[in-house]
Amino acid sequence: MTVRTDDVVQVADGVYAVRGALVNWYLLEDGRDLTLVDAGYPGDADDVAASVALTGHRVEDVRAVLVTHAHADHLGAVARLHAAHGTPAYADPVEVRHARREHLEQVTVPEVLAHSWRPRVAAWALRALRRGGTRDVRAAHVLPFPAGGGALDLPGGPVPVPTPGHTSGHTAFSLPWAGVVLTGDALVTGHPTSARRGPQLLPGFFSADPEQAVAALDGLARLDADVVLPGHGPVHRGPVRDAVLRARDR
Repeated sequence: MTVRTDDVVQVADGVYAVRGALVNWYLLEDGRDLTLVDAGYPGDADDVAASVALTGHRVEDVRAVLVTHAHADHLGAVARLHAAHGTPAYADPVEVRHARREHLEQVTVPEVLAHSWRPRVAAWALRALRRGGTRDVRAAHVLPFPAGGGALDLPGGPVPVPTPGHTSGHTAFSLPWAGVVLTGDALVTGHPTSARRGPQLLPGFFSADPEQAVAALDGLARLDADVVLPGHGPVHRGPVRDAVLRARDR
């Protein structure tokens, strides 16, 4: 395990940010119940459990996993949680087929190799491989969360915000009661493949549709939130619309 006490930070009442080795995940608390948003790489499964314990909970308190998108670095522990504890998992209806690996929208090894001339890409790829980035993470039990908008009936009451582009069914989650938005990979604040810091988009080769990924920022900019919890990089404090403008400028 690599997650430590300093890696689990309460950013708002009932909202915990967890910094994994290469990717973030989040815990939403309502009494003794939790919602886990994303689940790291396969190699992060023990760290996911440890982060739950560091908030004073048990893994059995996790009532559901919400998946922003079904890349290996966000889906890693989902199947293990279901096998061990029966924990259900939910994603956008479009993303469910991806989570079940009926198709794949993820950068391939040859595509990574084609970009390995870029500074930092090769080093990141080696670390991702060690965390299980090429393992089969299919999760046949993932179900679509209800369409139609509004808060989901899960701890924390997250509200889905469609942000397609990085994957076809990528979804951010807004917590209007806390002024927080969990942006997944639609808007990040850093990544091992880049020296940039602050709000930004991931390099285009990571996205299924880079142009749509840019357009998806519009949905985030309309939110009334001043804490941004990204899939990669540190927590960002400040209006999300300003973070979107900075990402667009880059």
